[in-house]
Amino acid sequence: MIFESHAHYDDEKFDIDRDDLLERLPDEGVEYIINVAANIDSAYKCVELAKKYDYIYAAVGVHPDDVENMKKEDLKTIKELSDYDKVVAVGEIGLDYYYENSSKELQKLWFSEQIETAKELQLPIIVHSRDAAKDTMDIIKSTDAKQIGGVIHCYSGSSELAREYVKMGFYIGVGGVVTFKNANKLKEVVKEISIDNILIETDSPYLAPVPNRGKRNDSSNLKYVIQQIAELKNMSYEEILKSTYENAKKLFRIK
Repeated sequence: MIFESHAHYDDEKFDIDRDDLLERLPDEGVEYIINVAANIDSAYKCVELAKKYDYIYAAVGVHPDDVENMKKEDLKTIKELSDYDKVVAVGEIGLDYYYENSSKELQKLWFSEQIETAKELQLPIIVHSRDAAKDTMDIIKSTDAKQIGGVIHCYSGSSELAREYVKMGFYIGVGGVVTFKNANKLKEVVKEISIDNILIETDSPYLAPVPNRGKRNDSSNLKYVIQQIAELKNMSYEEILKSTYENAKKLFRIK
């Protein structure tokens, strides 16, 4: 009963064996996957995967790296794709000042616009934030995104900031990074916030956990993430599994 809250199985790294892998994952305990878009082309592919596989759901949106050429018409496309009942979130959206493949001003503009679209659709948001903690929080506050909630994907901020997000009804996304030796800040976050506010994710094909760090990631590796969280919180593997499963079902309104 693993709930994978963030993967990219439409990525070209899965072109060689996508169907074989996705047919096998349920046998490894993966009950749900949210496949998350990076741009409009990706959003269409996410919806197609959700149509093909019963256990896959989709999030549609434009990643900050891809907003340089974003247009108003793309918001309309997001709305149209969201008519499909297995589209359960708008994402991944946000700010990335590490690579800054798109200008900061355009990133902030389209982050805000996509939040407003999500509010219209009454869908939660999946937020990407890298080296942009203050601006991300400022925009989430100024757009009143707590109305719809969401998850801060691949969380990399402080415990103080995590607590602030949790107070607004957001979840903290924890993936393979939590198994890395140098991930002390994330480990402290996991220790400090309630398991009721944590989702597990892989960001496949990226960020594979130890012992598979550096390899292509997939949802079968979530067992290592669950085990690390269990150790950090002095809880059982089964307790982490159950709580993160129920958290994700609640956020994405899957019955």
